[in-house]
Amino acid sequence: MGLFERRIDRRVAAYQRELIETHYREVDNMYRQMRGWRHDYRNHIQTMKAYAASGDWEAVRRYLDLLDEDLTTVDTVIKTGNPMTDAILNSKISLARARGISVTADAHIPVKLKISEIDLCCILGNLFDNAIEACAALPEGQRVIRVYMDMKGQQLYISFTNLTAGKKLKKEGRLFRSTKGEGHGLGLVRIDAIVERLGGYLSRNSEDGAFTTEILLPQA
Repeated sequence: MGLFERRIDRRVAAYQRELIETHYREVDNMYRQMRGWRHDYRNHIQTMKAYAASGDWEAVRRYLDLLDEDLTTVDTVIKTGNPMTDAILNSKISLARARGISVTADAHIPVKLKISEIDLCCILGNLFDNAIEACAALPEGQRVIRVYMDMKGQQLYISFTNLTAGKKLKKEGRLFRSTKGEGHGLGLVRIDAIVERLGGYLSRNSEDGAFTTEILLPQA
């Protein structure tokens, strides 16, 4: 292996480590919020008991509405059957919605996956980050991401679609041109490398104001 290849490998490895650390921080932040809500649970109960004891049922109703709204922000919204997939998707969905992006996710993984957690983290994390970045260029109300995951026979199918700013993205070789710079490009390269190593299939398509990535990964 030449000097140039070794440098590329080091850059990709460093990017992969940074990506994984970022995802785990996001997941840890989500669960810290959940633990904090649970810690306050007894205080919430005592407050509502006090309102009920005084007969202030309107105050109880308002308090319950506030708690419902608060819980929605930290509740697990996706349960795929695979813990790592749940952690990644839920942390990214929370991040996207905080940025005014509507996310529709339909994900079911009823079997134990052959793909490693590191590979899964890199693929899903990069796909979501790219979709979030593309949506950020759109006005609120037009920011949409659709995620679909399921088993098709003995293959894991992953589909990510996000609306774009109307332009059809230009393709350079096998990749679409990035607007984010070096790190973003490495993320796309990393996805391609993982799919190729696992003997999978990858398709990217930019049409009609939407960008779609589809991946099939053998799990037999």
